[in-house]
Amino acid sequence: MRNTAFIIILCLLPFLNSCEPANTENSNWRGTERTGFYAETGLLSEWPENGPELLWKYEDLGKGFTSAAVTDKKIYITGTKDSTSFVTALDHSGNLLWEKDFGLTWKNNYPGVRSTPVILNGLGYVLTGRGVMVCFDIETGDKVWETDWAIHYNAIAPYFGFCENFLIDGEKIYCTPGDTLKYNVLALNRFNGQIIWESEGLHEISAYASPTLITHNGQKQLVTFTSKSIIALNPENGELKWSFDMGYPHGIHANIPIYEDGHIFAMNGWGFGSKMLKISDDGTSVEEVWSSELFDLEHGDVLKIGENLYGSSWDKKVFSVVDWKTGAVKDSSRTIEPASVISAEGLIYAYSYSGKVQLIKPTESSFEIISSFDAPGKRKDHIAHPVIKDKKLYIRYANKLLVYSIAIK
Repeated sequence: MRNTAFIIILCLLPFLNSCEPANTENSNWRGTERTGFYAETGLLSEWPENGPELLWKYEDLGKGFTSAAVTDKKIYITGTKDSTSFVTALDHSGNLLWEKDFGLTWKNNYPGVRSTPVILNGLGYVLTGRGVMVCFDIETGDKVWETDWAIHYNAIAPYFGFCENFLIDGEKIYCTPGDTLKYNVLALNRFNGQIIWESEGLHEISAYASPTLITHNGQKQLVTFTSKSIIALNPENGELKWSFDMGYPHGIHANIPIYEDGHIFAMNGWGFGSKMLKISDDGTSVEEVWSSELFDLEHGDVLKIGENLYGSSWDKKVFSVVDWKTGAVKDSSRTIEPASVISAEGLIYAYSYSGKVQLIKPTESSFEIISSFDAPGKRKDHIAHPVIKDKKLYIRYANKLLVYSIAIK
């Protein structure tokens, strides 16, 4: 009897081992839901005069405009040295674990890598400015698979290079090569890079956008931008559900749309403001509800808090509070420069293009600047989005990653 039990256990061992949990590290662009909100608690509600405590910094990333992908175990971040882009893995004390190249860099119009790694269960995904999509093993940095969009999908790089931060749903990873014929938007198998479906979209080139998934009346839709339009696709098969011409000639749409209760807020770039759209009940069309001259950043996003939108404008150089339902401007001020914004514990963290980091309290009709400090570096091109993880604030500028403690002592 004992021998029989022993034999059964031996036979089951391979199956038991296969059920061991995989690497569960994960990090998504702008937080878990890609909205800029971080579910952190125990954070400082006011900073010391010179800013929060700098815990450590790493100064050999190479050129780049990307954020840190921070998991429970490690930090992954990209940078460019000479003509090659790298993924760097650090531990939580700032020690180098490994550094691996993943392709030639983008050399035109702000040379340097643009894509922040997306990390999920043992694999990471990143994109070169030239349009080479790479999947890597997060333990070693070794490439698992790659695909060159120009070669395989007829992609034409937009003016500032490819900047997409990938979205994963189950086995699918969504991306927008922007082929004007067949391969406009793709769903690839995230484990091997093979096509699950392709969509012709509207035959417009890529527009620096990072897609999002929304659920409208019980139906999922994949929403992204191409050069002139915001579009929604069926995430199961790539069928075009609806589209809307944003009336913008420059093809810059790097901000993620915001969806709530059948309405979707979408931003143009420089000088062309933003629009609120209403999706039809059946999810097959949209109509404009209101438009605004505000919120025209090429990137940096805005936040919906309560019934308001909070964020910056490039053309007017103001930080504004706008009513979500009507588009009415409740307040605007030049006290905050154009900035990337995120939020935690009800407060806004704004990282301006000139390097000022500000802690802001939103109110029903305005906002209050609580604290501020200047991140090291030149007063330009501070355009990486901040990240909050485990009561730490991650700020990337040029060759550096700066990590601050924002924990209540």
